[in-house]
Amino acid sequence: MKDRLVIFDTTLRDGEQSPGASMTKEEKIRVARQLERMRVDVIEAGFAAASPGDFDAIHAIAEAIKESTVCSLARANENDIVRAGEAIRPAKIGRIHTFIATSPIHMEKKLRMTPDQVVEQAVKSIGWARSYTDNVEFSAEDAGRSELDFLCRIFEAVIKAGATTINVPDTVGYNLPSQFAETIKQLISRVPNADKVVWSVHCHNDLGLAVANSLAAVLAGARQVECTINGLGERAGNASLEEIVMAVRTRADVFPVETGVDATQIVPASKLVSQITGYPVQPNKAVVGANAFAHESGIHQDGVLKHRETYEIMRAQDVGWTQNKLVLGKHSGRNAFKTRLAELGIELASDEVLNAAFSRFKALADKKHEIFDEDLQALVSDETVTPEDEHYKLMYSRVCSETGETPEASLTLTIGGVEHKAGAVGGGPVDATFKAIETVVQSGAELLLYSVNAITTGTDAQGEVTVRLSRGERIVNGNGADTDIVIASAKAYLNALNKLHSSGDKVKAQGNV
Repeated sequence: MKDRLVIFDTTLRDGEQSPGASMTKEEKIRVARQLERMRVDVIEAGFAAASPGDFDAIHAIAEAIKESTVCSLARANENDIVRAGEAIRPAKIGRIHTFIATSPIHMEKKLRMTPDQVVEQAVKSIGWARSYTDNVEFSAEDAGRSELDFLCRIFEAVIKAGATTINVPDTVGYNLPSQFAETIKQLISRVPNADKVVWSVHCHNDLGLAVANSLAAVLAGARQVECTINGLGERAGNASLEEIVMAVRTRADVFPVETGVDATQIVPASKLVSQITGYPVQPNKAVVGANAFAHESGIHQDGVLKHRETYEIMRAQDVGWTQNKLVLGKHSGRNAFKTRLAELGIELASDEVLNAAFSRFKALADKKHEIFDEDLQALVSDETVTPEDEHYKLMYSRVCSETGETPEASLTLTIGGVEHKAGAVGGGPVDATFKAIETVVQSGAELLLYSVNAITTGTDAQGEVTVRLSRGERIVNGNGADTDIVIASAKAYLNALNKLHSSGDKVKAQGNV
């Protein structure tokens, strides 16, 4: 029998710390339900002490999720751990994940604590966490640059205090696979009672080695990997869940472990996270990229047609590429629509919201003959926006663009319920639209990113637009989808402006693993 490799997903915590990737509570619940459907072992739902919004989201996820462990991150102080414990209280299986920095540079420059004080604080944190749950994980932040002797000392102390999972993070993506594997081997062999805990790794991708380091650690004895959907995360991101899972599965001849993940849910999870966060997946991304199973070379095409395994080491359908088939059309009824949403893990707040979503579905079906799951995900995202969140709303749009003439846009917006008309010219129809919006909004925001992706195939596909705006210290993503790219662009811009207008700013943790 192979060992179980615990898959710890931190998309909702570390992944959300990507600039502009903050999610609403409803969006977090949707992602959590998909992770549960994928049979992820542990869902790190957020950082409870970061903000009231994060606390509420973790609490709601703890109530909704029944099969996966729900975890909250907490710094090694009593207030953070109390908030984490209260947030996960409704969970069928809950975990507190507490951390403190252990590298010389972090202890001296950031914490301004001596090594003795760090060990003492770590031990105290385990005691506080155990008053809420026996499932306690301890992380040594920046372990990748910490002294091995000190890691052995602090891990021995927290294991004795009752920690059940020991996480060794490469917080800044500094390690190399052989080096990191040796660190894990040394820790497991030198720390007393190492066999009483699960050894975990959390690798960042600053040098593009997060997955390689994680897999090297597994071969060295780690039995939990912390990762995210699409490798989402701070800076260059985290180890990619889909790559970890499929590497272990594909190379079963090498890895003495297996996961419990339902791999057919990987692509749906990837698409959902991409759509919600506004972070598109690069076409050549392993496993979930649009080109992951595409073959352009004639030699490759010939080989695959003769025998798939000549050039494919995985089957596309095994990771969910064939699962997103046509599900509904314009003749589909309200009940079929509601049932399919439930199958996708989408629960709308009320019959009123359902009716509004169904009306939008019918309107879309008149424009687009084939409705796919991705279309439904995008459509319902608009319905999760509450009226109080929609300070700015598009009511009417007319855009004129013709050869040799300057494009112009005429819009009608409501701002706080009051109707305003706007108009402007620009270098193109989208530019004119954005300038028209700004004539009345005057947001003072800087446009950092404008991205368009087709949600599905075909010339009638909905275009999904991502707009990233910054103002002051805030960076937000706005999303919009429509078969008309200019309207989708206007929706995305207004969605971002609504987020900037919202008072529910996410407060980032002061430290992270």
